[in-house]
Amino acid sequence: MTGSGNIPMTPSGLRKLKAELKHLQSVERGKISREIEVARAHGDLRENAEYHAAKEKQSHIEGRILDLNDWIARAEVIDPAKLGGDKVVFGATVDLLDVESDKTVSYRLVGELEADLKKRWIAVTSPVARALIGKKEGDVATVQSPGGVREYEVQAIRFEDPEDEPLPES
Repeated sequence: MTGSGNIPMTPSGLRKLKAELKHLQSVERGKISREIEVARAHGDLRENAEYHAAKEKQSHIEGRILDLNDWIARAEVIDPAKLGGDKVVFGATVDLLDVESDKTVSYRLVGELEADLKKRWIAVTSPVARALIGKKEGDVATVQSPGGVREYEVQAIRFEDPEDEPLPES
């Protein structure tokens, strides 16, 4: 996801990226440098599997640090607690009724980097989220899913999340 343009995310999403970046820079970088030094001491580097594995791991860590720096630089933080209104937008938590199965489900619309199906956080670019954007309570959103067309009635729209606290000034 490197490139240009802003990346929408919640305050907690930005905090998680910054925490991962700090961990990689302050812990993992030093650890992998030590692993490389230990492997280097084992002699011939051409046939040293430990050395090559450590160098590959270092490459992955450095690549991830570059990605994190890029994403943090392009983060457009949108705080759901400061939003409101009666329409589904980024950051909203939406309670839905599956019209066919009569089951209710809640989704939170977040940035692509924050999406987590276990938490029911879906990327704002996903088919379900795209179908919900702009809908109001009582509206029905039609979603083309792999299993066919699904209809969801918007039951409620909320703009809060206990996990989102104000960002520390950086």
